[in-house]
Amino acid sequence: MGKYVFVYVGGGRPESEEEGQRVMAAWREWLESMGDAVVDWGAPFSASSAVSGGTLSGLTGYSIVSAEGIDAAVTLAEGCPIFANGGGIEVYETMEMSMRG
Repeated sequence: MGKYVFVYVGGGRPESEEEGQRVMAAWREWLESMGDAVVDWGAPFSASSAVSGGTLSGLTGYSIVSAEGIDAAVTLAEGCPIFANGGGIEVYETMEMSMRG
């Protein structure tokens, strides 16, 4: 099993408290539907800045999941509520690394 980062791109912010509650319920339902595959529910991003001093735009949050391969991770991503708001997901496989010599 590998770990995969879902990087959420775009999508809109809820325009009302009621819409925000509906959106959060959809996200919770989607994440819970993946069960133990979800390693870290993640969090939305707020302000950002690149090390180069520029401003990043479009990245709105992340989650980390465990899957048998990138295709399985993409399949998990397909039900995400972000698509209903015009957003998308980039899926990245993480690499195991030892920082010890």
